[in-house]
Amino acid sequence: MCKITLMFDKLFKKKDIATMVAESDDSQGGLRRSLKVSHLVALGVGAIVGAGIFVITGQAAANYAGPALTISFLISAAGCILSALCYAEFAAMLPVSGSVYSYSYATMGEFLAWFIGWDLILEYLFACSTVAVAWSGYIQSLFQGWNIHLSEKMMMSTLDHTADGWVFTGSIINFPAVFIVALVATFLLGGIRQSSLINNVIVVIKVGVILLFIGFGISHIDTGNWVPYIPENTGEYGHFGWSGILRGAALVFFAFLGFDALSTAAQETHNPQKDMPKGILISLIVCALLYVAVTAVLTGIVNYKDLNVDAPIAVAIDKAGESLSWLSPFIKLGAIAGLSSVILVMMLGQTRIYYAISKDGMLPKLFSKIHSKTRIPHNATVFAGIVTAIVAGLFPLHVLNELVSIGTLMAFTIVCISVVVLRVTQPALKRPFKVPFVPFIPILGAIFCLAQMVSLPWNTWFRLICWTIVGFIIYFTYGMKHSKLNHPKK
Repeated sequence: MCKITLMFDKLFKKKDIATMVAESDDSQGGLRRSLKVSHLVALGVGAIVGAGIFVITGQAAANYAGPALTISFLISAAGCILSALCYAEFAAMLPVSGSVYSYSYATMGEFLAWFIGWDLILEYLFACSTVAVAWSGYIQSLFQGWNIHLSEKMMMSTLDHTADGWVFTGSIINFPAVFIVALVATFLLGGIRQSSLINNVIVVIKVGVILLFIGFGISHIDTGNWVPYIPENTGEYGHFGWSGILRGAALVFFAFLGFDALSTAAQETHNPQKDMPKGILISLIVCALLYVAVTAVLTGIVNYKDLNVDAPIAVAIDKAGESLSWLSPFIKLGAIAGLSSVILVMMLGQTRIYYAISKDGMLPKLFSKIHSKTRIPHNATVFAGIVTAIVAGLFPLHVLNELVSIGTLMAFTIVCISVVVLRVTQPALKRPFKVPFVPFIPILGAIFCLAQMVSLPWNTWFRLICWTIVGFIIYFTYGMKHSKLNHPKK
C-alpha cells in the first residue's frame, strides 16, 4: 500500500507556480524576452491564417452552409474565444514556456502534464508536417503556372495509405516539403527576434493579398448569389439550413487553430501579464473578421454551389473575368506566404515544448540547452526540424492532418478545465487577467471542444491512442526516473 501511495504522489505531484515563474527569469540565462504586443498579434495571425482561408471556405459553403457560412465563422470564432480567454488567463499568470504542459503541471500534476505535453508535441509536429505538404502543393502549382515542371519522384510523399494499407508511391521524397521545413528551422536558429521579423514580413504579404481580394472583389459581387442566404435544408442533418450552419461552424473551427501556439512564447514576451492576453485575443478577432469578409465576397462573386473546389478564391477570380486575372498569381503567393508563417509559428511552439519538458528533466538535457548568443533552445530546434522534415517528406496530407485537430482540441479542453481547477484549489493567486463568469465560460469551452472531438472518426482516435501509449512508455522508462520535481538532486 505504501508503494502505491508513493507512486500516486509522484504521478500527481504539482509544480509550485512561484518556482515556475522564478525559473523563467531571463536574467538567469533563460530565453530572451523580446516580444511586444505587435509581435504577438503578428505571430497569432501568422499561425491562424493559412490554408483554411484559401481552401476550407469554399468547401464549407458548397456542402453545408451556403452564403450563411459567415454566421458559421462567427459561431466558430465565439467557441474559440472561450478557449482563448482561458489561455489568456494562464499565459498572464504563468508567463513561462510550455503552454498547456506548464499549466497542467501546476494544476493537475506531473503525469497529466506529461500526457498533455506529449499531446502538444503531436499537435505541433503533425501541424508543421501537414502544412509543409500543403505548401509543396501550392509551390508546384505556382511553378506549373510559370511552365517549370519538376520531377514527380521529388514532388510526392514516399508512402500513401489506401484501402489496402500502406503502399510505396514510387516517389523518393516530397522535396519541397522537406525544403520549407529546413528553411524555417534555419530562420528559427537565428533567434526569436529574427524569426519574429520574418514572420511580420510574411504576415504583411498574406494579409495584403487577402485585403486586395476583398477590396477589388467587392465591385464584382452579385447579391443574387446571396439569395437564399440560408439555403433550405435538404432533409439531411447538416446539409444547409441552421443545422448546416452548425456543421459548417464545426468544420471551419479548424481554420482558427494555431492561436494556442502563441502561448508557448510567453517566456519570451516583454510584459506577458498584459501583452499575452492582448496578443491572443486581438489576433483571434482580426482573423475572424478576415474570414467573414472573405466568405462574404467569395459567395457574392460565385454561387456557393460552385465552390466545392481546392482553390475557391482562384475560382472567384476567374469568375470576375479579366479585370481580376492579374490577382491570380498573388493569391498563390499569398497562400504560400500564409502556409510558411504557420510552419514557422508551429515549429516555434514545438521547440518550446521540448525545451519546457527537458527543463523539468523528463526529456534529455540537450533539449533545454540555450545558445549563448541567440538565447534559443538550438538543439530542440534542430531536432524539431529534422523530425518534421522526415515526416513531411514521407507521408501524405490526408494521413497527417487527421491527428492535428484531435490533439489541439484536447489541449483546449485541458486548459478550460485547468482554469476551474486552479480557481478552486488556489483562489488567492495573482491573476493579471481573469476569465469572466467562471466556471460558466471554461465549462462551455470544454464542452464545445469535447463535442468536436467526439465527432472525429475512430481512425483518428486509434492513432491518438497509439501515440499516447508510446508517450507513456517514454514517461515510465525515462521521464519519471529523471523528473527534477520528484528527484531534485538529478
